[in-house]
Amino acid sequence: MKLLQLEQISSLRIRFNVKTFSSNSKKWNSNPNPNLIITHPTLLVIEACNSMSQAKQIHAHMTRTGLLFHLFPISRLLSFIALDGNGDFRYANALFSQILEPNVMVRECVEMDRRSYVFGLKACGGLGDLRLGDCVHSRISKVGFVGDVVVRNALIHFYCESGEVSCANQVFRDNEMRDVVSWTSIIDGNVRNGMVDEALKVFDEMCESWVEPNDVTMVTVFSACAQKGDLRFAERAQEFAEMRGVRFSLNTMNAMLDMYVKCGDVEKAKGIFDQMEVRDIFSWTSMINGHAKNGEVELAWKLFDEMPERNVVSWNAMIGGFSQNNRPMEALKLFHEMEREGFAPMESTLVSVLSACAQSGLMDVGQRIHDHYLKQKRIPLTTILGNALVDMLAKCGDINAAREIFDEMMKKDLVSYNSMIVAYASHGHAKKALSLFEHIRELGFKPDNITFVGILSACAHGGLIEEGWSYFRDMESFGSTPAMEHYACMVDLLGRVGLLEEAYELIKSMPMEPDEAIWGALLNGCRMHANVELGKLAAEKLMILDPKDSGTYVLLASLCANKKKWGEVRMTRSIMRDRGIKKIRGSSLIEVEGKFHEFLVADESHPKSEAIYKVLAEILLFSKLDHCTLNGYQIDTFL
Repeated sequence: MKLLQLEQISSLRIRFNVKTFSSNSKKWNSNPNPNLIITHPTLLVIEACNSMSQAKQIHAHMTRTGLLFHLFPISRLLSFIALDGNGDFRYANALFSQILEPNVMVRECVEMDRRSYVFGLKACGGLGDLRLGDCVHSRISKVGFVGDVVVRNALIHFYCESGEVSCANQVFRDNEMRDVVSWTSIIDGNVRNGMVDEALKVFDEMCESWVEPNDVTMVTVFSACAQKGDLRFAERAQEFAEMRGVRFSLNTMNAMLDMYVKCGDVEKAKGIFDQMEVRDIFSWTSMINGHAKNGEVELAWKLFDEMPERNVVSWNAMIGGFSQNNRPMEALKLFHEMEREGFAPMESTLVSVLSACAQSGLMDVGQRIHDHYLKQKRIPLTTILGNALVDMLAKCGDINAAREIFDEMMKKDLVSYNSMIVAYASHGHAKKALSLFEHIRELGFKPDNITFVGILSACAHGGLIEEGWSYFRDMESFGSTPAMEHYACMVDLLGRVGLLEEAYELIKSMPMEPDEAIWGALLNGCRMHANVELGKLAAEKLMILDPKDSGTYVLLASLCANKKKWGEVRMTRSIMRDRGIKKIRGSSLIEVEGKFHEFLVADESHPKSEAIYKVLAEILLFSKLDHCTLNGYQIDTFL
């Protein structure tokens, strides 16, 4: 055994064990030489380092003490920064450039072994330099290491990480000497690059080649099944793993749990979750996601409440669960709690919160997110966030601010244009919506079903009959088939302009049974144009489809009242009473210092209701005084 003392540091040269880093590992092996005992305090701190913030502090300390100029300690620090999953390869590259005499360099004709090429390829991957990786590949071929399975595995991993799956496949196929790492790497590469079917085909080929998969292989296969969303494939993959006696590690169990969640079988996922002897944050978060996506928000909330520890991903899962299940107030309250707990939100967190703002109409919260997180560059304005902001601002009524964000976005996708078209449509700017539609066609975007919902809605709000019919009939030429929502837009358009019989004929010609939106659009048109008979027909259909919706009865009563058919009005109200249906009371919602307050009509439940009504009375008084001023009186005579 060797005992490392401070005076020996400058003369030592480090040699890495090939197991220090493999293509399937993200963890740096801090001491690859088992015969080396380290006692120096700074070196011990390096060996225990597990984050870049710690590494930077150690770097600063070594610079101050002069230890940075000794080859062994700088090599140890460099090893962590370059090789650990928590490291930063660009920082490592900058640090390496400060070393005056690196102990292995190709230009000095030092002989390189297979480990050198493995680390060299990892370096190219860390730098994201495909060209440099190709050069390393050429040198590997030149010196004859291309037949070495460890080097080939590193090549496969490098090309997969770089998105060059075809190159990875070529390296994989060029030699029949493959181990389980070779197969796992190519399967994983296909999965990571969205080539799920190809990944599963390679896995079948692996099984036929008598190479036994390990738990890491099954993690990649479960991930492929999760992306595919096919429950039958998922069940077959689990059965295969059990039959082959694969070790079910925590990572394997988590991958299988996530697979069943994404394949829509929450019961199977729950069964796995309940069987797990050890669970981590990923396990709990996957289960929360599963319940939330299944509409079981209370079960998701129960799990979230029971979690032994939480991270930003688990907070995000629960906030997203509330938002996706139309419970925006709970989502916003939880977001404020998350901020108070000191967690910095992710991009997906803010998308969920902006969606909750759009649902609830709370533009102030959305504006604060924009000012605090995006304007101050805490989180970059990505395409996804920009789309969410545009949608939120438009739904909260500020179409000009929505357009400003839209113009500010550096990169726009079809969703961006769809969001802006729908925003223009909902605000009655039909011509602007149609102009933007023509613009996206010039840019080469292919309109989808949502694009046509926006365009047809714009035509409905603008009363553009000919344009509406033209776009509706041309949908199939763009590869889109009219769906329920497109028929609803057309019925709305025809109903708004009074072509009620034409709207009814369109409904009768539909290839599917009309839903509530179709009959609701017709009933609204009948109310606007006082067509009682057709309105009663639409209302009867709605009462069958959704007998508890008070809006149907209110619209029908309003229609009959406009035509002074008081007997029909009394009958409608009588039906409501008999069925126990009450008109939903209007409500208002405000945010004060991060807390939300909801008020119903004539509500006295708020603890400060007496003070609120007193202020309201004063506002009413002043409004009357203003009215007097408008009628020629001076307001100062009342003060």
